[in-house]
Amino acid sequence: MDTEAEHTERDRSPRPSATGSVPDGGSGPEGRSRSALPARFPRPFRLTDWLPGGRITLTLLVCLLSVLLLNAFVAQPFQIPSGSMEPGLRIGDRVLVNKLAYGFGARPQRGDVIVFDGTGYFGHADYVKRVVGVGGDHVVCCDKEGRIAVNGRPVDETAFLYPGDVPSAVDFDVVVPDGTLFVLGDHRGDSADSRDHLGSPGGGMIPVRTVIGRADWIVWPPGHATRLKRPGAYARVPAADGARG
Repeated sequence: MDTEAEHTERDRSPRPSATGSVPDGGSGPEGRSRSALPARFPRPFRLTDWLPGGRITLTLLVCLLSVLLLNAFVAQPFQIPSGSMEPGLRIGDRVLVNKLAYGFGARPQRGDVIVFDGTGYFGHADYVKRVVGVGGDHVVCCDKEGRIAVNGRPVDETAFLYPGDVPSAVDFDVVVPDGTLFVLGDHRGDSADSRDHLGSPGGGMIPVRTVIGRADWIVWPPGHATRLKRPGAYARVPAADGARG
């Protein structure tokens, strides 16, 4: 009967599989047309297809970009070029400078070891020194016992001063202007610092805006690696009236 024939013809048509895909129609014209159907959507662009080396190159580029961003905004390594900060920092030591230490309104504090750009003040280079006075401070050397005094309070520097050095062979009596710093090297006999520029433009003071960051760690060599802490010698120094650093 015609009804039975129609049913048989319908059974021969391809049916979706359990996964919803249509089976290949074979080698006939109908099958070839199904298997040659173009993709519904173009393949998405992938950066790894464009880069030589693919994923390996992309991974290296991401790592390099991360290092550059960290170096620019978070932390930067510096090598100590001289003995002006001995015994704490030796020639060839590499320190990690925290560039976020003075962000969000924070200011350098007395006793901090800082790295700053000395262009126009000390010379065309970056320098590492210790902060002795901040804005508004009255810094004097030396008192009757040969010590530096800040805001009338003597400072015992023996914990970090180079053995055999005196606090200063040059007498000075300065008031640090707001927004600037008075800095000295720990090896006073081998340091060109604020004392040597008292008669220069700026009076030997370092603008806070030139500070690159605070030296927080010695990271090389491994045997000398340590965290640099602010000494307690300045803890009892009273704040100057109106001091803002």
